Amino acid sequence: MQTDISSFYEHIYHHRLENVIRDLGAANSTVAVQVDRILSKLAAGRSFGLPVGGQCARILAEVMMTPIDRSLSDAGIVWHRYVDDFTLICSSQHDAYKALSVLSHALADYGLSLNRTKTTILSAKHYSDYVAAQLGDGEDASVALRELDLHFDPYSDAANTEYEQLKKSFDDIDVQFLLDLEKEKSQPDSFVLAQIGRALKFQEPKVAAQLCATLLDPKNLDSFRASWSKIMRGVYSVRANADFAAVFKQIDDLLDQVPQSAPHLLMPEANNLHYLRAIRFARTDARGAYVRRVFDNSSSPAVKRACIDCWRQWPDRASFNRLRNQWQNLSPDEQRMFWLAAGDFGEEGEKTRYQLRRSLGQAWRLGFEPNNGPTFAGCFVKWSENGA
Repeated sequence: MQTDISSFYEHIYHHRLENVIRDLGAANSTVAVQVDRILSKLAAGRSFGLPVGGQCARILAEVMMTPIDRSLSDAGIVWHRYVDDFTLICSSQHDAYKALSVLSHALADYGLSLNRTKTTILSAKHYSDYVAAQLGDGEDASVALRELDLHFDPYSDAANTEYEQLKKSFDDIDVQFLLDLEKEKSQPDSFVLAQIGRALKFQEPKVAAQLCATLLDPKNLDSFRASWSKIMRGVYSVRANADFAAVFKQIDDLLDQVPQSAPHLLMPEANNLHYLRAIRFARTDARGAYVRRVFDNSSSPAVKRACIDCWRQWPDRASFNRLRNQWQNLSPDEQRMFWLAAGDFGEEGEKTRYQLRRSLGQAWRLGFEPNNGPTFAGCFVKWSENGA
């Protein structure tokens, strides 16, 4: 168990510190009173707080912590402390919570409290990896991956050659091993995870699928949450590539589990947009229900537009007809995505475009088009029919 004291120096109570110092000296010593008066002047009359940075304050802080340290030892707890940072060594999670309770009560006796946001439980292996990372060990394994430039331009003149060269660069890098290392850390390296996300499209299909399985495992999603966008971009790059068709079903099954296993990760709008982009390649019953629910409950035009894009890509005729009847309630952004979607619904889509065309000029007006010149609506319609 790792934890620390909340605003330690600021919350030290002068009179309690005075009592601790008095216990250290002779009966007629005035040191405790002198220290209390000096601190009171430094704190502008307040009875709390030590000045941060000075060696004297550091010694006084250690004096303050001595009875708390003894209380932990008396309770039979194995502990280590550096200033206000504690590490409690316990044989089980149950014992860890008991030890934390003892520490919390010992601190409360002196007007101090734990910092909940910095309290974590680590298994022995996690702690070993954490210490090794702090000491700089184990970095050699990821150096090669860190140094690779994985930005690939599919439109370059030598795209195929560059792609094969990047694939070959992974011959000596065990990406799964590196991902397993990150999985075991209490704080995974976001840059390594970003590199792994970029590396997915350069792996063999079975390897890519296994990496996706680790990245999207419900047990790992919370640990990897800071790298969500990189992970979903990597999964998207695999799912969008026909060379990985053999593992599409496996990746789709993994993606379908996310709303049930980690719904909180889909609450931020950006996270949800990345997820919607990754699931638009194929419809499943789970995705159909999820996208319908998101569209109906979201107030974000960007999210709603992404939902319409899913229906467009699947294609979902029932949802298309439902949207057509809600045309007046759609925002201009949503209307434009629906207009694009209409092009994928054959004769029905053409008929819908014909019926709605007259309303576009006013609905999509930007407000700065010339009175007698081209309008934005006209440009968009022409682009959608000839280019999109």
